[in-house]
Amino acid sequence: MTHDPAALSAAAEVESPAITGPELGLAPDPAEGPWKPGAAVDAAAAKAPGRRLLFVAWRDLANKRAGGSEVLVDRLAEGMMARGDQVSLLCGGPSAERMYEVIRSGGTYGQFLRAPLVYWRRLRASDLVVEVCNGMPFFTPVWCSQPKICLVNHVHTELWRMMFPRPVAAMGQFAESRVMPWVHRNNLFLTVSNSTADALREIGVSDDRIRQICNGVVQPDPLTPRSSEPVFLALGRLTEYKRIDLLLKLWERVRHVVGGKLVIAGDGPERPRLEALAGPDVIFTGRVSEEEKHRLLCSAWLLLHPALIEGWGIVITEAAIRGTPAIGFNVPGLRDSVVNGQTGLLVKTEGQFASSWASLALDRQRAEAMGLAARERAERLHWSAAVDGFAQVADEALDRARRIEAGATATTRRS
Repeated sequence: MTHDPAALSAAAEVESPAITGPELGLAPDPAEGPWKPGAAVDAAAAKAPGRRLLFVAWRDLANKRAGGSEVLVDRLAEGMMARGDQVSLLCGGPSAERMYEVIRSGGTYGQFLRAPLVYWRRLRASDLVVEVCNGMPFFTPVWCSQPKICLVNHVHTELWRMMFPRPVAAMGQFAESRVMPWVHRNNLFLTVSNSTADALREIGVSDDRIRQICNGVVQPDPLTPRSSEPVFLALGRLTEYKRIDLLLKLWERVRHVVGGKLVIAGDGPERPRLEALAGPDVIFTGRVSEEEKHRLLCSAWLLLHPALIEGWGIVITEAAIRGTPAIGFNVPGLRDSVVNGQTGLLVKTEGQFASSWASLALDRQRAEAMGLAARERAERLHWSAAVDGFAQVADEALDRARRIEAGATATTRRS
């Protein structure tokens, strides 16, 4: 069992998003998640240039543990810079130079204590603070008086019990599911899928404060050839909740039927154990370059993703844009990124996973049709729409804060 808190944050590996809804005139959300606007945004707020935006997050994209959450923040930060805003990222761990300012707040654990100090020394002039909650919250409303948005890729309820000893898991789950919603009770919540929006409602976030954006995807280089021999791919960080050990067990059931190779691309704390479990025709590549990832996603017959939970599942969309269908379990996040029976298959049991794997591998015509549908759906996900959507929520959050402040001032004068 993994007891590393940093592993829990990796659970937020989500692809990046774009706000949905006809009111915004953006690309429609393939997951058909409703955009629920709050009060109309003040026109002056929507046009205000050069705002100072601060993202408070667990880590930078340069961190070896980085996943979809970090991709999302990076895309939004770059997009808002391009719109004329000033953007800073306050995070712990390794970082790299970017077009926006990146300020380190300590290591994996110390950042939760140092973030408020760094904020007050260097960043308290920010106009809007976006707290990225990946498991353990930063509780920014306790130490920051500026308008805020709480960005949640997914709620970690089940993962706390999987990755930590019981006392630590209980404290972490309480902080995320009870304290975090309470301290952000006056703020908007922003998420990336219907599944996470539902989870936020379950922990007490009112529906009128939830805003949803939908993941974007980068258009790939020209596609490379599909493998002539069966190749099945699992891609991502090798952590417990990804359940690659289950995939290895199922491979023993299907390899005699489908043939070929199972490729496990990625690295992580589970790799030594998984390599010891692996049977014949399993290849571990370790961490791969973007070029190699592109080649693997193009060559694979199927993407296999047995994760316990996701916010969305970044790799699902990365495979889809290359015409590669996915098989996963019918769990939060994947039921948003995969349209069951159209762009891939979602199953409930291990037996169904194995049979779906074998049947889709043997029926190439059906797999190719699903891959085409997956690509058509993925092509509707644009980073520009993600940034536009985020900008709408930022405008609303700032306008909401102004209205609350104006109401408090009026009340004080009357009294």
